[in-house]
Amino acid sequence: MRLNHLDLAVPDVAATADFFVRGCGFTQRSTRGANAMAVLQAEDGFVLVLTATMDPHYPEGFHIGFLQPSDDAVHAAHATLMDAGFDAPPPAVGYGCLQFWVRAPGGIVVEIGHRS
Repeated sequence: MRLNHLDLAVPDVAATADFFVRGCGFTQRSTRGANAMAVLQAEDGFVLVLTATMDPHYPEGFHIGFLQPSDDAVHAAHATLMDAGFDAPPPAVGYGCLQFWVRAPGGIVVEIGHRS
């Protein structure tokens, strides 16, 4: 079984889509309504759907994680996010991998890392 998509509720679809497109390399495939929904796709085919919700609530500790193929790729992902104007602490070793955490618009926590 393969994960088809993930649908995240966010208060500002456009800002969150911008984060994933400019900061994480997703391609925006479609939008619906004025800031109502965006469908994004990663290079590997994974689909991320962003749906407008005024006040989304996620449980403490909720996050989404993306694996990179190497430590160099983690550093490159960090640089891309910084160049796109997003702020994240530098990658560090934790939980057995090189990783960093960044908060996307709307409060979604994103982990980017590599496990050797």
